[in-house]
Amino acid sequence: MAKGERKRALRGRAGRMQGGRGSGRASSGQVRLWGRHAVEAALKNPNRVHRKLWATREAIESLDGELPEDFPLEYADVQDLARLVAKDAPHQGLVLECAPLEDIHLDEVLSGDANRPIVILDQVTDPHNVGAIMRSAAAFGAAALVTQDRNAPPEGGVIGKAASGALEILPWVRVVNLARALEQMAEAGYWRIGLTGATETTLAEALPAGPVAIVLGAEGEGMRQNIESHCDALARLPIGEEIESLNVSNAGAIALYAIATR
Repeated sequence: MAKGERKRALRGRAGRMQGGRGSGRASSGQVRLWGRHAVEAALKNPNRVHRKLWATREAIESLDGELPEDFPLEYADVQDLARLVAKDAPHQGLVLECAPLEDIHLDEVLSGDANRPIVILDQVTDPHNVGAIMRSAAAFGAAALVTQDRNAPPEGGVIGKAASGALEILPWVRVVNLARALEQMAEAGYWRIGLTGATETTLAEALPAGPVAIVLGAEGEGMRQNIESHCDALARLPIGEEIESLNVSNAGAIALYAIATR
């Protein structure tokens, strides 16, 4: 990319700044993101409305693009930035406060490209895991991430950092009733596979040729019984007996790779 083209890269919409500094919490109704990949991706996202960017001069120089002249920017040192984020969060000299992304509805996803898998999380509450799953889902071309609006972490800095930019490009659908959402996927022609260790069927054996929705349950507890009953098949990853299970984000990445290479 040429230097002149880079200067136009940071094109996100700036919002009106209200209030001042906090202590790791964003203003009411706002989202606070940190880390270079998360912040840069948000700045490039035309669907984001930004309120303010706090940054070191070195971090601003490292951005892939230049901010508009009227962008609400405040230079700060590393210690000041540390007070704006979660404790010990690796902000890399960049902290952005912005509005949350607009809701995506499941119907919008189901009317899209059926060749791209859908990833469903049942009560996966650790934001690090959710962010890591988002990153893998975006990398392997998933159509969307679907979670329940309860029992799932909100959009925020920890997810954004773990997702490494995927938060801005992967549609995230939040539904009231996950079982009903799975029924809608079946009606749209998706084969719903629940990943679990409590079956002899491997994921390779369970994968169909058509559209796939992969369901991942919480670590330890796994999928709820009602969610399992809404799957067309249950499948496991063929891991050795020495290890009982994988972290849910690792399992998700492997499952998405298997779907992409079937």
